[in-house]
Order: sequence, then structure tokens, then C-alpha cells
Amino acid sequence: MISRSPNVKPRGNNRMSALSELYKTDFRAWTLKAAELLRQHQFDQLNIEELAEELEDLGDKERKEVENRLVVLLAHLLKWQFQPTHRSSSWRGSINEQRKQILRQLKFSPSVKPHLPAAIADAYSDAVELAADDTGLSEQTFPAQVPYSQEQILDKTYYPAP
Repeated sequence: MISRSPNVKPRGNNRMSALSELYKTDFRAWTLKAAELLRQHQFDQLNIEELAEELEDLGDKERKEVENRLVVLLAHLLKWQFQPTHRSSSWRGSINEQRKQILRQLKFSPSVKPHLPAAIADAYSDAVELAADDTGLSEQTFPAQVPYSQEQILDKTYYPAP
């Protein structure tokens, strides 16, 4: 769920207006009621624009999940590379877990994969900030561009050398 558009206008009868009001005030209740109406084939009671908006938001959620995991993964790869004396099993575990979850998301939602290069690029600045905060190193210590290929980022055997 990204945002409830105030521009979405209820159409039709008062039941749909009540459902649209619920959409703005209690999203969980709206989802339950909309699902019930769908199952009962009462399509005229639904606001199709609201449903379409939420379906699109669900797709965006998958992409954002991958990007959030990339931030953590890239930060740990940077820490691994730039603070080799501080390497720990915790860092290795985090790297492995993020890779595993990213690959799981890509398997579950393969249409996210074409967006991976952009997601990596978008996640990198946040990863640098996180790595700098975690290590106490200056952000300028880290490369300005992503120093790892997409294949390296996702390769469960790859750990960058110092």
C-alpha cells in the first residue's frame, strides 16, 4: 500500500460510497469487505479504481522489498571489503540471508528481475550511508558507484577482497 488517492471518486450507490469511505479510513476493513464482495460477484459494489491502485501497489511492494534487502546486502559487502579486521560470522550470516531472500523474491516475482540493475543503483547510496554509520568510516571511503556486478552481488560464494 503506497497511498490512498483522495482523487479516487466513489461511483454508484451509497454502499459503494461507504466502501470508498472505509478505503480512506480503515484499509484492513476495506480489504476484507472488498474481498467478500469479489467472492460474491458483487462487482457493482466495488470501486474498480481503488482495486486497481491496490493491485499495482502490491506489485511495487515486491520491488521495494528487493531494494530494501539490497541496501542491507550492499552495506554488508562494503563493510566486509573495507573493514576486513572486523569481519564476523554475523556479517557473513547477514550477507547470506539477504542473498537468499532476494533470490526467493525474484523466484516468486520474476517480473522484478528486469528492475534489478536500477534497484541496485538506487539502493547503493543508502548502503554507503549505512556502511559509513556502522563502521565509523567516511562515506568518501567507499566507491561512488557500485563496485560489484549483479552476478557478484547475488553469488552466494562471493565475498569482496579488501
